[in-house]
Amino acid sequence: MERLRFAAIFLALAATGGGAAFSATNAPVVQTDADLTTARLLAAMLQSARGVISSHQDEINDPARGDKHLTGDVVLKEATARFQTQTGTDISTIDPTSYAGRLLHAQMDSIVEVMDANQATINQEGIGFKGFIPATFARLVNEAFERRVGNEARIKVTAPPQLVRNRQSRPDAWEIATIDGRFETKDWPKGELFAEVTGEGADRRVRVAVPEYYSQSCLSCHGAPQGELDITGYPREGAALGDLGGVISIQLLPQ
Repeated sequence: MERLRFAAIFLALAATGGGAAFSATNAPVVQTDADLTTARLLAAMLQSARGVISSHQDEINDPARGDKHLTGDVVLKEATARFQTQTGTDISTIDPTSYAGRLLHAQMDSIVEVMDANQATINQEGIGFKGFIPATFARLVNEAFERRVGNEARIKVTAPPQLVRNRQSRPDAWEIATIDGRFETKDWPKGELFAEVTGEGADRRVRVAVPEYYSQSCLSCHGAPQGELDITGYPREGAALGDLGGVISIQLLPQ
């Protein structure tokens, strides 16, 4: 289903011939096809890598196991396989010298860096919950990515303010406006991103927000009963399957 959505998006972008794209509300958002494709690919790689960490949570938190063999190379291999399934795109076909290619490879290097830097935590015996959860992993990857690319791009995982657990992930004014005015309205098509160009001169950026919704695995921490502490020590939000749970917020230099 997700692969079909990506294919439909790319076909729609190609049909615009490089002109303005439009949101569900028919308000023009001015950025190029390449900008939206780059943002989609970056979001997909982050989701894919985070999904790998989620799928290995029981292993990571197993106090009886030492080496989990979850090195950076192993996780990246699994992530790129998921990425290809989700997007229908073989990462090796993307020109590594292009803007999208350079950012994707910086992101992939960041995934490897974070996994290799946290081997002692992941492989520690005698400890159950390690605190190395998908959300923490994603934040660390985004921080490593920003160190690599500097002003060229930024990726952040945020959420509606009442759902944010880490103060570093609080939404800014643009993100709040996008969440309140678009993603949480009843007529916004589920899963559709929103993008627009903001700022002037050196501050000009393509801003892209990709909504994310609670899956079944998310509800172990974010579901019912509301207020009960989850494994991380935070009170559960009482969320339901399919509720808006987060937003991948991406900033790019206009191409």
